[in-house]
Amino acid sequence: MAEAKKQRQTFEKAMGKLEKIVQELEGGDLPLEKAMKKFEDGIQLSRFCSEMLDETEKKITILMNEEGHIVEKPF
Repeated sequence: MAEAKKQRQTFEKAMGKLEKIVQELEGGDLPLEKAMKKFEDGIQLSRFCSEMLDETEKKITILMNEEGHIVEKPF
């Protein structure tokens, strides 16, 4: 189930959720247990965004050759 949810997640939505979590944690008004859960959720979102950026960078690298022409290569 977590995998299906991850597939529906977009980079933009994940970043929005991550920014909200950061604001909530920086506010300092959360009970410890809730803050810890938010922190864990933030780590998962951060990893998801990082993976998305890595995949996108690989695709861009594959599509661009040294001369700047578009070349499709499998990776």
